Amino acid sequence: MQFDPHYIDGLVVSLNSATQNEQKLTGQLSSGLRVSSLSDDPVAAGQASMLNASISQDDRFVQTAATVQSLMQVTDSALGGVVTQLTSAISAATAGVNGTESSADLKSLAQQLAGIRDQVLSLANSSYQGIYIFAGSQGSTQPFTLDTSTSPASAIYHGDSQTGSITTTTGQHISTGLDGSAVFSAAGADVLGALNNLISDFATGTAGASSNTDLAALQAAFGNVTQQRTVLDSSLSRINTASSYAQTDATNRTVTASNLVAADPAKIATQLSATETQAQALMSAIAAVEKESLFSYM
Repeated sequence: MQFDPHYIDGLVVSLNSATQNEQKLTGQLSSGLRVSSLSDDPVAAGQASMLNASISQDDRFVQTAATVQSLMQVTDSALGGVVTQLTSAISAATAGVNGTESSADLKSLAQQLAGIRDQVLSLANSSYQGIYIFAGSQGSTQPFTLDTSTSPASAIYHGDSQTGSITTTTGQHISTGLDGSAVFSAAGADVLGALNNLISDFATGTAGASSNTDLAALQAAFGNVTQQRTVLDSSLSRINTASSYAQTDATNRTVTASNLVAADPAKIATQLSATETQAQALMSAIAAVEKESLFSYM
């Protein structure tokens, strides 16, 4: 009997292919991954790579947002303290201009307002992790100093008007801070200027017409601080929303990416069983052919 050597070669090639497929399926079953390299499924691998890049972008934004949120919360807390101090100052100044306070009372109010002014100044010079929060881009420079060599005293701003911002994963640019000049020494709403003027007014023991003007200026400054705080809180709320969105987006993309490359255990087990059966059949066929080929030479 004559045997075609190419027939055996074909069986060997098929067995090698079945063995390789068996190893591949075994690896997928143990790792839980259907796609572990680009060659396994170029389309799925490419899609997963794009998803992972987006996930990394989301994660970076969430980390940056966490730092920014902490800074803005410290800023909001400082402004809350300023609002409290100014509320007390307005109450004291109102009592001073009503015409019923004695000279001694007015001087006492001047001292009270000086204490409030110093508290506000301290809050205006608040820092977070070594950075002055109201100095604009000049974070290493104390934003406000007080010159008491004149009467009334004057507050000097050493920062600038530049503030930070953050860009969300959807491309929104959100401001992350407030500069001190806009909060504490804005034209027509000068917190420290109004306080210094009222201190000077009452320190003489008399309350003239200018005291009413200075009180009105303090009330305007209070309104500005409140408005600036509202702007800050609105930005903080937007960042919180953007951070939550990024976290949800990252979670969803992670699931999608995982599904693209994950193996289906039941399906893989079925394929592996079929491949093992095929390999056994091929080995049996090769053994049978080799045995018949041996007998043909006897």
